[in-house]
Amino acid sequence: MKPSLLLAAVLLLGSLCPGAQTYSARGLVLKVDKPENSLLISCEKIPDVMDAMVMSFSVRNPKELEGLAAGIMIEFTLVVNDTSSYIEEIHIHPYQGVEQDPSAARRLKWMASLASTPASPQELRIGERVPDFKLVDQNGRSVALSQFFGKVVALTFTYTHCVLPNFCFRNSSNFHQLQKRFAGRMGKDLILLTITFDPIHDTPEVLAQYAKTWNADPDNWRILTGSPSDISHVAAIFGMSYWSEEGLMNHSLRTAIIDRDGDLLANLEGNDYSADQLGDLVGSILNPARPQVARSLHRQ
Repeated sequence: MKPSLLLAAVLLLGSLCPGAQTYSARGLVLKVDKPENSLLISCEKIPDVMDAMVMSFSVRNPKELEGLAAGIMIEFTLVVNDTSSYIEEIHIHPYQGVEQDPSAARRLKWMASLASTPASPQELRIGERVPDFKLVDQNGRSVALSQFFGKVVALTFTYTHCVLPNFCFRNSSNFHQLQKRFAGRMGKDLILLTITFDPIHDTPEVLAQYAKTWNADPDNWRILTGSPSDISHVAAIFGMSYWSEEGLMNHSLRTAIIDRDGDLLANLEGNDYSADQLGDLVGSILNPARPQVARSLHRQ
């Protein structure tokens, strides 16, 4: 069902039920449109109201748009009356951290602060130009970010020995889904970069085997390694933290989207979003003027 038809159905529901109806909802912000006081959201399913889909929602209070950007998970209230609908009570959904043990999370943050130096780059802000860097891919080829200028780049971090299925495995699974969803756009419009933060163990040979696990196209999904200092430098740019401890890596989770001009459009923290929502975000950049329709209809 198209959003226009769905919205008509929701409004009909409001007209049949006296007074405004309110529904709790959650989704991933795809675009903040301050002039129009609206948000484009990859919204999760609202039971008995709407399926998961991409929709533009009106926001009555412009102040609620402050602090929001593409790639942020939010919780909000959908208000439907007999003539219109809008959202309010918008709150950023806090990411609780990758560690099951809160003390380990605090230790990771503390160790990361010790590792930083005056020469360490500052984490980029949304809209800033991503500085060029050079690493080596799974086939031993030198790869520079600048060679993908003019294309959308999705970038994330991993290490091949991660044992937790909801962390590095999920990041790689998300990119595998992106590769499938945008198969016709890969290389021409979209590039995937996965960077290991365990370069001592994740050599190009190891990454080549890892790439086969995900059926990664070696020309369009580059899985990268480099010297520890080079990896540390790139990780700092995107606010990625990691630390080796007792043979394992404590780490945060980051997935960045870089637009065709080389600017940072989104920097997703954590793993609370779905592969569909990440795909919706990428799709909104690849097709900025394309009308948004129900997710089941807008697969590439």
